[in-house]
Amino acid sequence: MAKVYYIGDWAIQMGPIYAETPFNYAWKGTDLINYGQWLKDALANADQHDVASVPTWDFYRLPPGGYEDVLESHDVIIFSDVEAKNFQLDPSFFQRERFGKQVLTFPDRVRLTTEAIRRGKGMMFLGGWLSFNGEMGKGGWGRTRLHEVLPVTCLEHEDLVESTEGFTAVAEQPDHPILKGIDLATLPPILGYNRVQPREGCDIIARWRETGDIMLAVGKVDRGRVLAYTSDPAPHWGCNFVFWEQYPRFWENALAWTLGETG
Repeated sequence: MAKVYYIGDWAIQMGPIYAETPFNYAWKGTDLINYGQWLKDALANADQHDVASVPTWDFYRLPPGGYEDVLESHDVIIFSDVEAKNFQLDPSFFQRERFGKQVLTFPDRVRLTTEAIRRGKGMMFLGGWLSFNGEMGKGGWGRTRLHEVLPVTCLEHEDLVESTEGFTAVAEQPDHPILKGIDLATLPPILGYNRVQPREGCDIIARWRETGDIMLAVGKVDRGRVLAYTSDPAPHWGCNFVFWEQYPRFWENALAWTLGETG
């Protein structure tokens, strides 16, 4: 049984807002939504893996030493819609009452991530508006040292590719272990993805049929394994994907490869 730490794909929905008079605007309703529940269930049901699904704000608020504990105690880390600022900043950086009174720096989470992979940690990097380079460059992964370990190369500008018609997938390496028992011809249309470029020494497993862009890529970095899936494992891009009958098997295979159990 593997321990998986899955960061991202949560949201807080506030509203709707009602204008009941010209002087009274009322919020009615607050909801906490875990869009990552589908992926969590798919991985947890595979050999009963222990999967922690964590909102991005919990990762951001980890105290000094907290991320080191996560890296030490988990076998695979998943990042989905976790923009670079969550690695590079901390809430204490914005608390003026602490300025000049205590040291506000601590070990860099990007460096910790890259070093953990090189030592043998498995990691998955999944797509979304705040992944890879992301919307208006907000993802920012390519601006950090994450570019050293990603199995793809990020663009230097907004990388979102979206269509109301959707995109389908075709295998580049149909015999790869991640595609074992998977028929990509049955994959329902995906509503968008992040455009990335190939990286030398890494393998492209599948592409988006309509554009030829990378769908799935993997690589080995020293002793560690990394995987990049360029669309969203959850709605909104994946609102059809999560109900695909082969969705659990796809992610079970992906986790097995990332753990080094296959390939």
